[in-house]
Amino acid sequence: HKAGAHWIQAVMPPVVTGAIVALIGLNLAPAARANFEQGAVTGLVTVAAILLATVLFRGLLGRLSILVGVLAGYAVAMRRGEFDSSAIGDAGWVGLPPFQLPSFHLSVVGLFLPVVLVLVAENIGHVKSVAALTGQNLVPFAGRALVADGVATVLAGAGGGSGTTTYAENIGVMAASKVYSTAAYWVAGIIAVLLSLFPKFGALLATVPPGVLGGAGVVLYGLIGVLGVRIWVQNRVNFGNPINLSVAGVSLVVAIANFTWTAGELRFGGIALGTAAALVIYHGMNLIARWRGTEPLDAAEDEGAQPSKLG
Repeated sequence: HKAGAHWIQAVMPPVVTGAIVALIGLNLAPAARANFEQGAVTGLVTVAAILLATVLFRGLLGRLSILVGVLAGYAVAMRRGEFDSSAIGDAGWVGLPPFQLPSFHLSVVGLFLPVVLVLVAENIGHVKSVAALTGQNLVPFAGRALVADGVATVLAGAGGGSGTTTYAENIGVMAASKVYSTAAYWVAGIIAVLLSLFPKFGALLATVPPGVLGGAGVVLYGLIGVLGVRIWVQNRVNFGNPINLSVAGVSLVVAIANFTWTAGELRFGGIALGTAAALVIYHGMNLIARWRGTEPLDAAEDEGAQPSKLG
């Protein structure tokens, strides 16, 4: 944060951040399909309801198209017998979530540290995608976002929770609802903490039918993928440059195919590997090209275009 945002532009130019945002959404596509196939009719109704609510309604209902679609899918799932409420009856009305102290294993520290760099890149990609949605320059606030993410992860881990990160699904909801108010997210966060004290509500969330999740995922993950393309378009990324083509092409394939790498107890999935690929390919190819004097030129798009040094 103190160093400013210039290093972000140098480390992660638009071709890299666009690729990272796009691959996050596209990597999640198989998860949406897996849920969708467990209740195809319900999933189809959920997708249709979200799309129709977006264009049929004005004001609040139009902005809550995701919620409208989920409720419609829920109703269909109940009619089709895809809703199991037994867990709700077994849960208590009031109670604390389970807490557990963290444990430390120095043997995995060296393997885990690179993940932090990947999450930094992913988070900054999320900040840039929100900036693209709102039309505002949010890069100067990326440092605050990273600090908040780190503090939140420490707090979550201290109680036995999972590590936190910025969630691409929320950005998809912002894109669909066009609600970008930070006040709305303060309220949502406070309500989420309060609802965690009611086990019955947690059990209710766990009963969301897979078809509903799959339908909502189709819309949300697709919106995230297109946000990455939007970053490329708005920043006029030149895909006549073979380095830019390689960054986008390889990282997207790694993410979509969900390549995995297991190192001891750690498992790196398509999002982590795709993000790492985008960074390594961009900086590695540019470094070698400058060293060899084969750095491609950004050819003009109109008349008088010149061939690159690579021909």
